[in-house]
Amino acid sequence: MSEQDAVNIVEAFWAAVWQGKDFDAIDRFCAEDFVITSGGVDVVSRERFKAWARQFNQLISGLQFDVVETFQNEDGSRVASRWRVSGRNNGMFGLPPDQREVSFTGTAIWQVGEDGKLLRNWVERASWEAYQALAAST
Repeated sequence: MSEQDAVNIVEAFWAAVWQGKDFDAIDRFCAEDFVITSGGVDVVSRERFKAWARQFNQLISGLQFDVVETFQNEDGSRVASRWRVSGRNNGMFGLPPDQREVSFTGTAIWQVGEDGKLLRNWVERASWEAYQALAAST
């Protein structure tokens, strides 16, 4: 894998899935046995990840996804990115869907296969800070 390939794969995934809201694009980017670990919880399989992504998107009206930076290790098997999500609360954290503005940052570490398929993703978000901001004004 060339030095730019893995970063381009992940950024194309961000553009198609989170920015373009094309959740079926997950089939093109992710291996069938893809695993995302979000907040320590594994979502196993590409189909379950698609359902998880759709549900997450529904919790934030007008979800906007902005990439802050993306970089990879030397052989392209790992990619790290920092990003920011913003939009309006549509029931995040079980709170009432009051459409208040919400914004948080996050990081993602990706495992990329030699064939360019995304194999695994570990995600951490500033959920505590987002929850505090939303809960403070309820």
